[in-house]
Formats: sequence, structure tokens, C-alpha cells
Amino acid sequence: MLDIAPPASLVECVDPEPMAPGLTDRTARNFPVQLSIIVPTYNESANLKELTARVVAALGDVAWEMIIVDDDSPDRTAAKARQLSLSDHRVRVIRRIGRRGLSSACIEGMLSSSAPFLAVMDGDLQHDPALLPNMLHIMRSEATDIVIASRHVDGGSLGDWSEQRVSISRFATQLARRIAAVEISDPMSGYFMLQRKIVDDHVHNFTGTGFKILLDIVLSCKGHLRISEVPLVFGIRSHGESKLSINVCWEYLMLLVDKTIGRILPSRFVAFGLIGSFGVVIHMTILSLLVMVAGMGFLPAQTLATASAIAANFTTNNLLTYADRSLKGWRWLGGLASFAIICGVGALANIGVANLLFGQHTSWPLAALAGIVASAVWNYGVSARYTWGVMR
Repeated sequence: MLDIAPPASLVECVDPEPMAPGLTDRTARNFPVQLSIIVPTYNESANLKELTARVVAALGDVAWEMIIVDDDSPDRTAAKARQLSLSDHRVRVIRRIGRRGLSSACIEGMLSSSAPFLAVMDGDLQHDPALLPNMLHIMRSEATDIVIASRHVDGGSLGDWSEQRVSISRFATQLARRIAAVEISDPMSGYFMLQRKIVDDHVHNFTGTGFKILLDIVLSCKGHLRISEVPLVFGIRSHGESKLSINVCWEYLMLLVDKTIGRILPSRFVAFGLIGSFGVVIHMTILSLLVMVAGMGFLPAQTLATASAIAANFTTNNLLTYADRSLKGWRWLGGLASFAIICGVGALANIGVANLLFGQHTSWPLAALAGIVASAVWNYGVSARYTWGVMR
């Protein structure tokens, strides 16, 4: 569901933002647009006015537009973007309802543009718009598919990042470079410019998951890209909060999984299986404690351990595997109930398949493994459809 800002005459009555210094409407309709700047946002309303003013100051008479793609931010980022569009029609907004994720937001923004050049940058003022003219010059004058603003070339830096975050970034960068097999100093950068032909030719290969859209693009193109880099000094966030979280790290790993074995196994299924293995550890730990320490009988201990493992699996999958459609409130309770029922049927499938194969003289380890695989496929497929509502 898209909520795209209409022309000013059709917008609800709001007081327009005062026009930023140097901002004029003279070039607002100076088509064709040469550069579309895609800015994915979530709770960035306090930064949009300053970001727009910096883009205006940097690009001068370049025919550009800025497309704010907002994931229905509680701080009304989309409404703020609409106010800015009343002063400058080069600012557009797409408000996404029921969908989350930086990569998918960037892809939707790119596909809404007709410009020959596309730039992606954050809305938190940590990416300096002053680099845009040089990036555009390189795109126009050199045989280049992508220009990356890199924090890891001479002249670039990570700014005021903590040692822990620097270490995480270095590890993720090295892992990405090994898998991508491309000599890029900063494959984790969120600030880059590319030819729209790249999107047109390869968009069906993009996963659209996670927060690292550049890495998604590079991996999808399988190394067939001409890449240039310019130094980026990472700025200091003045408003809002960092998006780095356990979900970001997890989705990054799942992106790498998808790009390495995604044609064999869906990354969600891999995540579901890993979390299921974690559930086995929880089950056995609780069972051991209840039987060996608390002295509880096996049947009640097994029942409590099973219920705990199911609840842990559901909670973790809801947080990580299905972060883009996470259930909350009463829907969380309903989801837990449906997940428990599905897993119960899966347990019956496990026993049935294993018993059938064992009865046909299959060795017991293979029969047990077949039962586990059958229940895992059942649990994954049915819970995806009925617990989290994934249609495909």
C-alpha cells in the first residue's frame, strides 16, 4: 500500500515549511530529472528539513528529486516530508503501510523513479550531501556502474563510532568481501550512486531483505560491475536513534545466506531451522533441570520443557525470522496458540514418518532424521502461512 504525496493543490491543509535558504521552486519542474536521491526513513522527521537544505546547497542547478520512503514512522516523518514538498516539488514521499525494511524501501524508491542516475543515502545527516556532485560527475564521465561513498579509503573515517561498533563493522566488512569476491573497501556502505540500468536489469535478483542494500545489489550482479569509490567522513547523528540492533545483524547474516545457498534453501527456512535447533537446546536443558535437580517426574517435566521450547521458538522467530511482520499484543497470543497447534501436528508427522520408515527396515537414525525433516518442513510452511501470514 503506497501513500504518495499528491500535488500541492490536493494536499490536506497544512502550513508549509518556510523555504530553506537558497531553496527556490525554479528547478522543481525542470525535467527531465537526472538524479533521484532515495532516502529510506524511520523516525527521521527532525532531520528532513536540514537534509533537504544540504542537498539544495550541494546540487545547485542539477535536475534532481528526493524520494522519501517512510515505513509509517510514529514520529510522522511522512507528514513532515509532505510539508517540505509544498515548498519544493522536488521532494516526494512514499509512505509504506504494513511493510518494513531499509532494502525493500530503497528498491521501491528506485522503481518509482525515471532518472538515469539513482543515489541512496540515509536521512540521519550522517551522509554528507556535498559528495553528490562529485559522485554524479564520476558517473557521467567514467565507465562506472556504481560510485560508493566509502569510510575505508584514504580521507574517509567512521567518525565517533565506539570501539565495539568499529569491530563489528570490520568483521562484517571482511565477511562480505570474502563472499562477494569483489574488491570493495566498504561493501557495508549505505551511501552510493548507481545507474538505473543496474536496477532495471537485476531487480528480480534482489532479496529486498535487511539493511544492506548495496551488498544485496553487488551480490545480485555477481561481480559484473564497474565500481568507483570516494571518501566519506561519517557524520554525527544529531536527532533520532541508531538503527543498529540484533535484527540488523541477523538480517545481514540472512542476506549472506540467501546469496550463497538461497537457490537451494530459502533464507527464512535456514533461520527457522537454526532457531529450532536452539529450541532443542532449551528443551533438553529445562528437562534435565526439572528431572535431575528438581526431582520432577518425566511426564510433567517433558510437558513443561516442550511448552517452553515452543514458546521460545515462537518468540525468537517472531523477533528475527519474521521481523518484517512481527506479531504484537493480542495477535502475539493468537500467533503463539496457532504456532503451538502447528508444532503439535508437526510432532505427530515426525513420529508417523519415522515409524513408517523404520517399519520398512530403514535404519533408526535415518528414520528419525526423516521424521525431523518432515516435521520441520511442515512447521515452517504452515506457520509461515497461518501464523505470520506469509503468502509465498
